[in-house]
Amino acid sequence: MEPLHDDAVRHFASDNYAGAHPEVIAALTAANGGHTVSYGEDPYTARLHEQFVELLGEGVEVFPVFNGTGANVTALQSMLTRWGAVITPAPAHINTDEGGAPEKVGGFKLIPVATPDARLTPDRIEAVAGSRGVHQAVPQVVSITQSTELGTLYSVDEIAAIADRAHALGLALHVDGARIANAAAALGVPLRALTRDAGVDVLSFGGTKNGAIGAEAIVVLNPDAVTGIDFLRKSAMQLASKMRFVSAQLVALLTDDLWLRSASHANAMAARLRAGIESGLADGTIRDVAFTQPTEVNGVFATLPPGAADRVRARGFRFYDWDESTGEVRWLTSFDTTEADVDAFVAAVADATAG
Repeated sequence: MEPLHDDAVRHFASDNYAGAHPEVIAALTAANGGHTVSYGEDPYTARLHEQFVELLGEGVEVFPVFNGTGANVTALQSMLTRWGAVITPAPAHINTDEGGAPEKVGGFKLIPVATPDARLTPDRIEAVAGSRGVHQAVPQVVSITQSTELGTLYSVDEIAAIADRAHALGLALHVDGARIANAAAALGVPLRALTRDAGVDVLSFGGTKNGAIGAEAIVVLNPDAVTGIDFLRKSAMQLASKMRFVSAQLVALLTDDLWLRSASHANAMAARLRAGIESGLADGTIRDVAFTQPTEVNGVFATLPPGAADRVRARGFRFYDWDESTGEVRWLTSFDTTEADVDAFVAAVADATAG
């Protein structure tokens, strides 16, 4: 089959726009020969479990799934009773970008908490976790995103403080790790330090935004925090019959630290993009651009002057308007973003804001 798109084009809308990493494609090809047992009883899923044990220690349980929404909904379902609720930042993906799946499919209530940087704090959690009667859903889980939807990070100590407060209040802690690789790369700490050792009970481990085609995993760090996850994965339509192909993608990412290498590169390209804009602002070749969030991982959030975003798009680049009322945009880099891609994009911003 001939390509139906121009594979020389790079965009800055989402790391979901990127293709699959060549090592992931190679892993799928290697996994494709012959027959093996279905529904997870295959050697690739077994190897994936071994890899997570190597990263996180004995006793973890791993459940590969198709996508991030499925990982989050299934994980949270397994952590809740039918009357339970989840405390989460208002900008969280589960609250804003999962089509109501937590409520529709998961059947549980979300309690969104306003926060300027998409990060919860122990005090914000305690403020909404008080005793509730039969007229309100009962908070049972805290869910945070690492890195957040605004490209911000929780430090290891901040996660530990959240876990400590949540556990003291009788709540479990879930982490939406769609971009956990970018967070680990930016913080320079092992995945275990960032999750299990910090008190996280369940992790949704992301692969799709980091070079996989469609592969995530629910990683149970505290088996006492979940119930019936095997059955819930099936009823949530997240149990792959040919699971070897889901697992093989994640095996490839975890082999020789490809997940970290790819995320580190994406982070570096975002840093280059921000530095290029800052340099243009300093020498006057870029005007009226302001950053709205720190650039800690692979996302750059900024405001552009009126009309500038469309002028950049006219140069062939796609990206999201984050807040049209303020002119805020989001630029994301990927594992395959090159320095030349970034420099061309910065030049487009310069042309669009020159006046």
